[in-house]
Formats: sequence, C-alpha cells, structure tokens
Amino acid sequence: MASEKRLSARRKHTLKSCMLVVANNLLEAEAQTKTTEREKFLAEKCPPMDIPYSREELLELCKKLHQQINISEEERYCTEFKLNLVLDEVRDLNIKIVDLRGKFKRPRLKKVRMSADAMLKALLGSKHTVNMDLRANLKQVKKEVKEEDKQLRDVGDWRKNIEDKSDRKKMFDS
Repeated sequence: MASEKRLSARRKHTLKSCMLVVANNLLEAEAQTKTTEREKFLAEKCPPMDIPYSREELLELCKKLHQQINISEEERYCTEFKLNLVLDEVRDLNIKIVDLRGKFKRPRLKKVRMSADAMLKALLGSKHTVNMDLRANLKQVKKEVKEEDKQLRDVGDWRKNIEDKSDRKKMFDS
C-alpha cells in the first residue's frame, strides 16, 4: 500500500512545474488588472493638463526658476556660514565664562623640590636679598673640658702601664 501511494520523482517534478506555470499566469493576470485599475483611477482623479504655453516658453520659465533656486541656495549658504561663525564665537565665549568661574578640572600639580632661597626668588623676584641659610645663624657653643676628663684621657701609653705591672709580678714570683 505504501508503494502505491508514493509518487515517482518524475511525476512529482511535472506536477511542480505545472503548479508553477499556473501560479505565474495568475500573477501576470493580477499585475495587468492592477495596472488597468491604476490607469482608470489616475484618469478619473487627475485629468490631463491643458497648458496654454508653448514648449519654448516653458523652457524659459524653467531657466528662470533655476536661476532663482541658485540665488536662494547662495543666500542659504552665506547665512549658514555666518551662523556657524556666530556659533563658534558663542562656544568660545562659553568656554571663557566657564574658565573664569573656575568650573574646569584642574590638573594635578607635580611636586617640585626647591630650596627656600629659590622659592623666595620665585615669589619676590629680584627684591630677594635675605639669605635663608639657617645653619649660618646658629650660635657657636664652646665645649668646656673638665679636669676629670683630662685625667682619663692622659692615662698615657698602655705599654708603660704593663711594664710597671711587670715589676709587681716579679715581686710575687720571688
């Protein structure tokens, strides 16, 4: 039963081609009816124009219109250019206003090592005459040497002490 219901490949191909031909004919007929309906609609709604002018007069009219279009385009270009200049100036003024208000992001400052003299010269300029050498202004303190310290220092040569002690050793040996 299964083999009887199946169509052969050739039979399937012919059926498909026939269906495509019929569908193509239907699409062509539908396109023709649409074009005829469109023509009827345009004939009813838009009657043909009755132009009282000749062809040369129409060409002259077109040329005049083109000249007027060119003039208006030039004016539009000039006004657009002026507008861009004014907008640039407004942007620059806005930037200056923001800068004056201080609402801009300040960059991080780098640490600079400067001596006090260099800092004063940078701040005061050539008026700076004060020397900031702080060590020069320190008081000089003289050291007083005590007599006890002197005696400890003047112990003398260690070899002499040993020779003196060697005499004592001889006393114990005998």
